[in-house]
Amino acid sequence: MNITQESDYAIRAVLILAKNLEKDILDARTICELGNVPLRFLLKLLRKLTKAGIIKSYRGVNGGYALAKAPIDINLKDIIEAIEGPITINRCLYDKDTCSAGKGDNCAIHAALYDVQSKMISELEKINFEDLKRNKW
Repeated sequence: MNITQESDYAIRAVLILAKNLEKDILDARTICELGNVPLRFLLKLLRKLTKAGIIKSYRGVNGGYALAKAPIDINLKDIIEAIEGPITINRCLYDKDTCSAGKGDNCAIHAALYDVQSKMISELEKINFEDLKRNKW
C-alpha cells in the first residue's frame, strides 16, 4: 500500500481546517495557499472529503469548508479511505478469488498479510487530528 500524493494533500487540508477552527469556514483558495496544494486538485479532494462526511461545504459569497466532526473524531484512516478507498495491502485480502495460489481463505500468506494490515489500520486509527494539530507526533 502506498499513501499517494492525493492522500497527502487531503491530510494537509484537514489539518489546516483543524488548526483554524476559530475561523470556522475557510475558502478553498486559503486552504490551497496554506497547504501548498494546487487549487484544482484541492477542489477534487474537498469533494471526496465532503462526500465522506469529514468536512462540510458551504456555498455562497462567504462559503467555504469546515470540519464536520471534532478533530479528535477524525483520524488518518478516515482520510486515506475517503480518498483511496478501503486500505488493503494485497488484493487477495479483499477478494479471495484473486488468490494466485488458488487457496482463497486457506493461505498462510493471506493470514500473515491480514495481520500486518490489521496492525497498520489500527495505528492509522490512533492518529487523530487533535493530536496532529497539537504536534503530539
